[in-house]
Amino acid sequence: MIVGAGAAGVGTGVVLEDLGLDSYAILDREAVGASFRQWPDEMQLITPSFPSNSFGCRDLNAVTTDTSPAFTLDSEHPSGDEYAEYLEGVAEFYDLPVRTGVDVESVQRHNDEFMIHTSSGPIHSRFVVWATGQFGRPNDEPFPGASHCVHNTRVGSWSSFADECVDDPVVIVGGYESGIDAALTLADVGQETIVLDEKGPWRFRGPDPSEVLSPYTSQQLREAFERDAPITLEDGVRVERVERAESDNESFEVVSTDGETFATRNQPVLATGFQSGLGLADEYFAFDDGWPELTERDESTTTPGAFLVGPQVSHNGQLFCFIYKFRQRFAVVADEIAARLDIDRTPLEEYREKDMFLEDLSCCEPDMCDC
Repeated sequence: MIVGAGAAGVGTGVVLEDLGLDSYAILDREAVGASFRQWPDEMQLITPSFPSNSFGCRDLNAVTTDTSPAFTLDSEHPSGDEYAEYLEGVAEFYDLPVRTGVDVESVQRHNDEFMIHTSSGPIHSRFVVWATGQFGRPNDEPFPGASHCVHNTRVGSWSSFADECVDDPVVIVGGYESGIDAALTLADVGQETIVLDEKGPWRFRGPDPSEVLSPYTSQQLREAFERDAPITLEDGVRVERVERAESDNESFEVVSTDGETFATRNQPVLATGFQSGLGLADEYFAFDDGWPELTERDESTTTPGAFLVGPQVSHNGQLFCFIYKFRQRFAVVADEIAARLDIDRTPLEEYREKDMFLEDLSCCEPDMCDC
């Protein structure tokens, strides 16, 4: 049983199809790729898509060995809606057993199987592959007064958001990808922004875009400053609270730990990422510093049969939070399940040949760039 029909759930489902497994289902409480459809209209994937499969290089945003969002969508940086269309196409092409509109209410472990209680009734399964992603668990209470703010995941359109703003800057808390994306998009429509971040990731470079701004975002930021975009970046600022101004109930005050105050009449934006944990599956995984502890086969270290795929996967401090990273673990999980079911695993050789079966994690060191 796969829970979640996003990039991770659909990609894992395709591998199971290639193995000839027909006794499984993919559950989603909404629809295929629903989380991508909730992105702000202007948001795009920061990893570029390119139809390079015929030269042995997988499209970075593909979830299968032989599809390409770039070719399907004719877009290098797909929007959320576009990428959801790609996932829907993959699910339809492979005839995946997706059951949408099914809400998983609880997961229980009985003997050697799981009982999954859903809005459509109980389901028994020997294995559970948790593929729910992070988007549905925004970190929207990082400090007192956060309820005065709006998390970036709850903004349907930055242009519409700007239409409701007055002639004050929008204060954005968080300076990683989502925070800078919000600032850039708001600047494009003439809205002034102030981005607050304790570390200031825009000041650093590194080979792993999981830890610094992606080249795509860094380039956009440089170009924005070259045209004098109304963006102010404030590093070394840790927000302590947000409150209404005593003198004016229409204003907000974003207060840092050192007492600095940023006042605005516009609703502050939280670009504070996502909560740690796996929701309903938490009790079946151990955690280390907020990250699920996994075996070398991405199985829970405490609950046999419970697997994790998607952006929460990490190994030895390396984060697999991009599609091009975590897709390389779909076949690892499928291989383990097939071995226990005594299913022929020969079809997975194609995944090895096409670099979609990452078992040796020593190649994931962050400093493996010579220039």
